[in-house]
Amino acid sequence: MNALKNKVQLIGHLGSKLDLKSLESGKSVGNVSLATSEVYKNQKGERVEETIWHNLVVWDKTAENLAKFTDKGSEIAIEGKLTNRSYTDKNGDKKGITEIVVNEFLLLDKKPKENK
Repeated sequence: MNALKNKVQLIGHLGSKLDLKSLESGKSVGNVSLATSEVYKNQKGERVEETIWHNLVVWDKTAENLAKFTDKGSEIAIEGKLTNRSYTDKNGDKKGITEIVVNEFLLLDKKPKENK
């Protein structure tokens, strides 16, 4: 049961190409947004589609593979955990952000893109 305490699984479409960076430590880190959509009927019976954007953080080989095989709009399934962090913006204001640290992903596009 311990593995179920902080686990997120989502299926969605990438909002952009993964922003992959190499750190001085030799590790790779990538950031990208994932859009998930939910369709429901409101009280008037009208069809409503709601899109939610999620911030993803991907590390090392997983990040390199995500960058290699996906592009903007690629449909993927991810599994990871929620994290919260804070930072100070350019204006000196403290901000908070919730991110999903991705452990695994699965390509759902019929033909994966291999970017060279």
